[in-house]
This record gives sequence, C-alpha cells and structure tokens, in this order.
Amino acid sequence: MKVFRIVVVALVLLFNLVIIQPSLADDQPLSSISHPSYAVGQKVVWLYKARADSNDIQRIPAEVVKIGSKKLQIKVRKNDNEFVNRWVNLDKLENSHQIKE
Repeated sequence: MKVFRIVVVALVLLFNLVIIQPSLADDQPLSSISHPSYAVGQKVVWLYKARADSNDIQRIPAEVVKIGSKKLQIKVRKNDNEFVNRWVNLDKLENSHQIKE
C-alpha cells in the first residue's frame, strides 16, 4: 500500500511538471531568441492608450530591456526622471527609425 501511494504521488508530480513546463518557458525572458525587428537597447516608440475604449494614442519614447517570446519589456521615463519597466505586446511598438523617415 505504501508503494502504491509513492507511485501515485510521483505520477501526480510528473503530470504537474509536464503541464507547467510551457508556461515557465513563456514567462522567462529569452535573450537567445531575438525578434527580427527588435533588439535589447534599441530605441522604440510605445503606442499607449490610457483606456481600451479610448481613441487617443500617445507615442511614448522607450528602450527595449528584455525580449520575451510574446512581449518585450521596455524602459520608459516618467515625468520625475525616474524609469519604469513595462511588458508590452509587439503590436503596441514601433521602431524609432520609422518615425524619422
């Protein structure tokens, strides 16, 4: 009976590890995987909307800090000259060189 309990606990732990593995891969910044149009340290423009139903889009200058599989972490300067990091979807960013052209 004791061996049966150990086997059941081991199977449950193994099952949980298999389920949680893909979510661990998405949360970790993947510096080895680079998005074709973004690199760490690159200047970008964040297309920020205060609310989802708002029509006003603010163009905020930022810098790429980390590259994830689905999002980028950017560094944004606040009004009091402090920096804040935010995770942003790729469709909310523009390359800063696109604006100059």
